[in-house]
Amino acid sequence: MTNTLHRWSEHYAFERGSGAAPVENDYIVFAMATRNLNDDDLVEKYRTFARLALRHNPVNIGDATKGGALRPQPRLNPLAHWRREHRPDPERVINEIDGPTTMSAVFSTFEAMEAFVRDLRDADLGVSINISAPMDAARRCCQEAGIKRHSVEYSLGFQGRVERLPDRVVLEIGTMCGHGMIAHNLVKKLLDWVKEGRRTPKEATQYLARFCSCGVFNPARAEQIFDKARTGTP
Repeated sequence: MTNTLHRWSEHYAFERGSGAAPVENDYIVFAMATRNLNDDDLVEKYRTFARLALRHNPVNIGDATKGGALRPQPRLNPLAHWRREHRPDPERVINEIDGPTTMSAVFSTFEAMEAFVRDLRDADLGVSINISAPMDAARRCCQEAGIKRHSVEYSLGFQGRVERLPDRVVLEIGTMCGHGMIAHNLVKKLLDWVKEGRRTPKEATQYLARFCSCGVFNPARAEQIFDKARTGTP
């Protein structure tokens, strides 16, 4: 299973017949091994997974024990927010893989995800591969890559007193970290700053991406959401 199933998106509304467009910019592929079963030479397998992903321009790659391509840094003071390095560093992710973990690659197009899955099929790494995407996209990816889907897990969406949840825009951004490491109040603050012109959508996205401890945050999607909030686009 994967906590990325709990990402809030308009896809829930689409599947319930509201007419909202399905998700078309958020596709995640995981690699994970089972201890003492297929974890031999695991570091090199995971590095191969990450290098294959980089061929297809992922918007993020991540190691669940260390984070994604944008990471927090120790020994910084508050002034660093205005002069720190904001470029993603996927090579750091690859070089710091040192043992059992879960690897992820996030894509903003179906075509990139499908091409990556084809490469994984050919590489035959011997570890479990998990696709987290809308059901129709995951099914089509397996069919076009020529592989047989092993199993399926569904998300039942958000249940209970949903009126107590933050608004839709905050949820769309905040739930892109399935471990809940992105505070909803911080998202609200950055949304206000973007609307006020104090931060750009890209800057706000880069701030938040560092908090995602496993690297499944989708910067491309988050930046689009911030930009729509800034311009008032529905």
